Amino acid sequence: MADKKVPRTTTDSGAPAQSDEHSLTLGPNGPIVLNDHYLIEQMANFNRERIPERQPHAKGSGAFGHFEATADVSKYTKAKVFRKGATTDVALRFSTVAGERGSPDTWRDPRGFSVKFYTEDGNFDMVGNNTPIFFIRDPLKFQHFIRSQKRRADNGLRDHDMQWDFWTLSPESAHQVTYLMGDRGVPKNWREMNGYGSHTYMLISAEGEKFWVKFHFLTDQGDGNAHLTQDEADEIAGQDGDYHRRDLFDHIAKGEYPTWTLKWQIMPYEDAKTYRINPFDLTKVWPHDDYPLIEVGKLTLDTNPVDWDTQIEQLAFEPNNMVPGIGLSPDKMLLARGFSYADAHRARLGVNYKQIPVNSAKNAEVHSYSRAGRGRTVNALDPVYAPNSYGGPAAQPEVGGEATWHADGDMVRQAYTLREDDDDFSQPRALLNEVMDDAQRDRFVDNVAGHLADGVSEKVLVRAFEYWRNVDAKIGERIEKAVRDQIGGKSKAPGMASAESISGGKADTREAAE
Repeated sequence: MADKKVPRTTTDSGAPAQSDEHSLTLGPNGPIVLNDHYLIEQMANFNRERIPERQPHAKGSGAFGHFEATADVSKYTKAKVFRKGATTDVALRFSTVAGERGSPDTWRDPRGFSVKFYTEDGNFDMVGNNTPIFFIRDPLKFQHFIRSQKRRADNGLRDHDMQWDFWTLSPESAHQVTYLMGDRGVPKNWREMNGYGSHTYMLISAEGEKFWVKFHFLTDQGDGNAHLTQDEADEIAGQDGDYHRRDLFDHIAKGEYPTWTLKWQIMPYEDAKTYRINPFDLTKVWPHDDYPLIEVGKLTLDTNPVDWDTQIEQLAFEPNNMVPGIGLSPDKMLLARGFSYADAHRARLGVNYKQIPVNSAKNAEVHSYSRAGRGRTVNALDPVYAPNSYGGPAAQPEVGGEATWHADGDMVRQAYTLREDDDDFSQPRALLNEVMDDAQRDRFVDNVAGHLADGVSEKVLVRAFEYWRNVDAKIGERIEKAVRDQIGGKSKAPGMASAESISGGKADTREAAE
């Protein structure tokens, strides 16, 4: 059997490279010459081959596959991607939130779960996490929240004190922190993990009827609760920092393709006006008793990346990538993310990041008036302005059905108007007492106590104990006793960071099956 022909090395412009080993010098022992263009190209490219990492969600990986719509949901949306029988290519990226690009996969942290659907009407992005809620409900706090989970300015270390300082001063975080300190804080792997859109979105039917919707991607590899204990996670972190990335890649390479079933919760448009909790509050779930799950389709991952840098590191998701039949909602966090994600990509990848192959529309024609800028690869054709009388692209008002809703009132800086069942502690209380079993509650208490006992100042500890007593008095007492036993009644100095990371995420207090 003949050996496979080895391709020749070339420069980036395609010219043959004379050597892969030796620089051009004056004699074998002489100095290197400036006209060794291949050496200079290699060194210059090496110095520039790392793009800035994402601010949150820096560490992660993903794969490619397809989504098949298996149910008739045409009464809710005209989106072609959800037309029964339609098959759409997808890209999916998993991540941790707070850790840097080289951090271990098994730190305690929410997990990102973001899906890009390459639909015939353009790209639709669902940007979510492995929990159906988040720590905060107003985007003005988002930057502060992420900074509290990152590193101190003085010593560059993570600090449990500043994490709990932020959480205890933000009681709306209690629901998410309960998830974080429970089993879902360290999933066993990405394949056995659920994903959620978390936010409330709008669906629009062909007749123009509007609905509110929550997205749930439920793993078919188990019940969504497969997890690692804190001790297991710490041990793996020291042995294989890329544990979750390796697990996904290896299973797909062996033909063991993970799948998720997409289910929706549908709320009639008018219900949102009078529902007992604010349906657009990102710290809340919709109880399944009120809005049960309906099956929509199946997502399958069957293709690994062949170039991680171009296919995963440059993969960019943004909630403003919407297609006809799907839209945003009055969720303040979602509306802000509609701007912030795209702006982050412009800063990290350049203004023409949507022309990077993994981000470009695959099944739809693009006729945009955008032009020029760094990294542009698509020719701009005259006319480059609108309106024009020279045959340039024209808008499509006939598409109709934009995601709009009625709103009025004075411009104010205020929290959401409270409704009958709007409070910060009842849903995490239900999560602890109605969803978790005794063993899960024991692990939860151990996780919280271990985290609090590691460098949290006394004044923040006092607030943390009250925070958990507000969730559940007995749990709060157990946590305080466990912490006091560990630190002997004395708190450590602030700034003493542990080796693990904590951050944000999202989930339903009555969905034990998820």
